[in-house]
Amino acid sequence: MHEDLDPDSVSGSSSEAAERATGKSWQAWMALLDSAGGRGMSHKQIVAHLNEHYDISPWWQQQVTVVYENSRRLRNKHEVAGGYQISRSRTMAVASERIYECWLDEAERRKWLADAEFTVRKAIPHKSIRITWHDGTNVEINLSAKGQDKSTVMVQHNKLPDQNSAERMKEYWSAALANLEKALGV
Repeated sequence: MHEDLDPDSVSGSSSEAAERATGKSWQAWMALLDSAGGRGMSHKQIVAHLNEHYDISPWWQQQVTVVYENSRRLRNKHEVAGGYQISRSRTMAVASERIYECWLDEAERRKWLADAEFTVRKAIPHKSIRITWHDGTNVEINLSAKGQDKSTVMVQHNKLPDQNSAERMKEYWSAALANLEKALGV
């Protein structure tokens, strides 16, 4: 049997942030869920238990559950219902309108994402793009203006088949966003 992982090492939030938001540290949440039989519960059952017994928001119910599952090795890194998911983001000194154009204009896109084959399912100008990647997985691109000439682009790749694919796509999107920034000259 594998040893439990430190919840601080598998969480995207510090134990201090968890305690500020929920009143309990990660270690305290892990102990409470262990004593409630969390290792034998499904994701939905853990969330339901938290909802019934603790006054924390639905977002924190999910966060506590995922950290518990990851620290107790009940779930793999990047694993979500329906597969694996990763996200990468980057803030750039350029307007979101320009980033949006670089995604949807094929000539522009080939400058920084030469090998990409996908179908656009839905696009909201200068805000978001939903695409189906060549392998049938889904990619969500969200753009957020941070002022007149500054934006954050976030790419979330969903329904990846396994942890290795998730790690590979995490690296791929990190490099792609760096290439986009170079292509934009910022």
